[in-house]
Amino acid sequence: MPSNNDAEPDVEADRGQQGGVQSVDRALAVLEILARDGHAGVSEIAEEVNLHKSTVFRLLASLASRDMVQQNSGRGKYQLGFGILRLASSIPGRLSLVYEARPVLESLAEEYRETVNLAVLRSNFAVNVDQAMGPSMLATYDWVGSLTPLHATSSGKVLLAALPADERGRILEETGLPARTPRTITSRDELENQLLDVSRNGYAVTRDEIEIGLNAAAAPVYNHTGTVVGAISISGPAFRFDPETTPGLLEALKQAGLRISAKMGYTPR
Repeated sequence: MPSNNDAEPDVEADRGQQGGVQSVDRALAVLEILARDGHAGVSEIAEEVNLHKSTVFRLLASLASRDMVQQNSGRGKYQLGFGILRLASSIPGRLSLVYEARPVLESLAEEYRETVNLAVLRSNFAVNVDQAMGPSMLATYDWVGSLTPLHATSSGKVLLAALPADERGRILEETGLPARTPRTITSRDELENQLLDVSRNGYAVTRDEIEIGLNAAAAPVYNHTGTVVGAISISGPAFRFDPETTPGLLEALKQAGLRISAKMGYTPR
């Protein structure tokens, strides 16, 4: 039988592990605050994480020793340091938008029982790179690999709205605004007004614009720099699917886009 003395080192080790995990958790909380706010002082951080200022100061000193944070000498506040870049620089190249988005697409398709797509901008078109089918008996077309016009699709409008005005203008000059249905927007002024709404509201809606009887809505997906790199959309037959009257759908769609964005390293400002 082991003696009490034999057991004590294990107890102490366990306590040390718990303390180490707690310190890591606190340090990560500090980094998240600085990533969100840009900079913060010891008192501000201490109040938010509910720790004594001396504890926060020690955490910051430890992080600063590894260049994870640095102090702004002018105001005495702290901000993220260049050590963060060393850790982050290897991540974006390994992130796959399709891989990271897949569970979110499937979850949204299951919840609303309609088809959910992920699209990116390629050669002046929105190309659908992944799709999750809802469990409805009547499903829509398999859009994976399809190049769709930016001005006539919800995903396309989200991607267009995120572009600088000169780049958007170049694309629209090259592609024109051909009518796919009688409901397709073919007026540049009308389209630009819609794109302003897309930027303001955080989503785009189309009805019968690329295909009669097909409604859709889309929301943006951001990368780690805050750039729109894709759009998540949900679509279905008009007789059963209206994104603006389906309770909670537009907010759920925007949140789905933000969940994918978080997986891509995006932090809302």
